[in-house]
Amino acid sequence: MAKHSDVSWKQDHPSTLFGNSVQKAERLLKQAKSHPEEIALEHAFNQIEHAENALLNAVEYGEHMDTIKQNKDHLELIKQQLHEVQEKVEEQ
Repeated sequence: MAKHSDVSWKQDHPSTLFGNSVQKAERLLKQAKSHPEEIALEHAFNQIEHAENALLNAVEYGEHMDTIKQNKDHLELIKQQLHEVQEKVEEQ
């Protein structure tokens, strides 16, 4: 089996995958804020679910817990903001 380079190892690491998922959720939140439509909200909520699964994998792996906590806190903020956008869409 081939050895991972430092770069590919970092890309495949569960805490990195979780961080990438959180970043994607943030991008989708921004999109939902700028275009508050059902489909944008659905994509953002789906990505949050994906990020939560990545969180479970990262916690199970058990390394870089400080980074995982920061990303988890950030994900919670994203979820809160997305719910606020959803409430505004439902009011319309």
